[in-house]
Amino acid sequence: MKIQLYTGTPRYIGDDGQFSAIWKQPAAGPLRITKEGIAGDVQADRRVHGGPEKAVHHYAGENYARLAARFPQIADVLVVGSIGENISTFGLDESSVCIGDTFRLGSAVVQVSQPRRPCWKIDARYGLGGITAFINESGHTGWYYRVLEEGEVTDGDEITLIGRPAGAVPLATLWTTWHFHRPDADRLRTIAHAPGLTPAWVKRIDDRLAWLAANPAASKDA
Repeated sequence: MKIQLYTGTPRYIGDDGQFSAIWKQPAAGPLRITKEGIAGDVQADRRVHGGPEKAVHHYAGENYARLAARFPQIADVLVVGSIGENISTFGLDESSVCIGDTFRLGSAVVQVSQPRRPCWKIDARYGLGGITAFINESGHTGWYYRVLEEGEVTDGDEITLIGRPAGAVPLATLWTTWHFHRPDADRLRTIAHAPGLTPAWVKRIDDRLAWLAANPAASKDA
């Protein structure tokens, strides 16, 4: 399947002077993909975006129709490339993509590391409240790649699944389980051991498991 490619640089968002690079523009390429991300793509806040575990952001093209169905008043601006992704495709989404999946992207090799955690900037970008909350609830989050082999990518290149580790966990399973009020501890342990899961998520799950162990009454989902 073919990709659509986007890059961007930070600009002011809202009236409080904060920077965001959520606005992306179509990029023809070829562009270099390194361990830190795609050449020409700049993140405003490197504490929460970019870096080796969030080098490339992928958002499913199908998700825009889901968002437009929920927010018809802004359907005309819910278009592919508008939510801050670097690449978009039709044919992959959170239910079919697993943590640890390895893809050839242009001449680079990338691996799914974690889901995107949506924040207030999505609401600000579209000028409407409730979008971030809906994405959190529905799990239409998109995901990040780490770069295993650097290379080049061009708009229209193929993205091809080349490996899926044994015990791989779908992104949708991670997201749904994490957002249970009282998640099943055994399921959380399975997710924490999913090959390729970023260390930050492993720690987040381990911390929650420790809390569940200290609070056994909350060990099962209602």
